Amino acid sequence: MALKSAYKTHQQDLLLSYLSKTNGKHFTAEDVRNHFEKKGISIGCATIYRQLEKFVGQGKVLKFFIDEHSAACFEYIGEDSNNSKEQHFHLKCEKCGRLSHLECEELVQLKEHLTDEHGFILNPCRTVFYGLCSECAKEKNAK
Repeated sequence: MALKSAYKTHQQDLLLSYLSKTNGKHFTAEDVRNHFEKKGISIGCATIYRQLEKFVGQGKVLKFFIDEHSAACFEYIGEDSNNSKEQHFHLKCEKCGRLSHLECEELVQLKEHLTDEHGFILNPCRTVFYGLCSECAKEKNAK
């Protein structure tokens, strides 16, 4: 049986073009679908999920499961997986759901302390701090 050859489709090219512009930001498959829908480009959800999973397998995209209530988040890291910052943590807004990276030397020191003093190896990329983002906090304080 012959191996299925790899090929690129127009939709795959569109998706890669979009992903390359995300600059390390998190996105969901629904975010991708909404982006193309706003541009009048029809790409089915199944196609988006299939392509994202393919890119995860190729090491071009990271996949995160933040909690059991949220859709999987993805992050485009390109051809070179070394582009991804190993020492970043995540902030998750409990109001709007925004997920963002946090690169903070003090948290890196905490991670090192946990390892050195407690023998616990923390995975920063899977560590999530919950609270309110600055925009939602401003809204709350304005009320």
